[in-house]
Amino acid sequence: MTDKELKDLVASLAVSNDRVSKQMLETDRKMQETDRQIQETAKQMKETDRKLESIGIQLGNMSKNQGDVAEEYFVNSLKDRLQIGSISFDALLSNVELKTKKINDEFDILLVNGDTLAIIEVKYKVHPNLIDKLQKKIEHIKLMPSYKNYKIYAGVAGFKIPKDAIDLARDKGYFTLQRKGDIVEEISDDMVVWG
Repeated sequence: MTDKELKDLVASLAVSNDRVSKQMLETDRKMQETDRQIQETAKQMKETDRKLESIGIQLGNMSKNQGDVAEEYFVNSLKDRLQIGSISFDALLSNVELKTKKINDEFDILLVNGDTLAIIEVKYKVHPNLIDKLQKKIEHIKLMPSYKNYKIYAGVAGFKIPKDAIDLARDKGYFTLQRKGDIVEEISDDMVVWG
């Protein structure tokens, strides 16, 4: 190899090395930009997760509030008329919890007399899947010694019960209770005249 060829080779290697160095610097710059974008995306995702969790809590609270309103309505409606169809009851129990080693269940409303029990599950809007859960509730209440030999009826109550849910309940032998009209109870014992 001649001196000139050697100098040309060294010069070309220096140029190639310079290009590689520039490409490595550009790659480093792009990687830093990518890292910055990933960190920004992670920060935005954390904020989105926080907002979604907050929305979930709010929706859960709203749903619970609607359920509480429906339960209160049906408890208040039934307590003055302890009757389902032609069956009269002596007592109304609400929010009854059943906890054993094997069972953890809650009953929205129980109507009881000497030998008969009515289980009423309440929802703001009744979906057919609630009706499917009634059989398990019946099985659970039968495990309680005090209700073991009772005649048990079951049904659902709601502000809105779609026709398919009513039909399913009827087909399975359950009753349905639905709000009809406006019932208002006046509580005005301690009214004050203002002016």
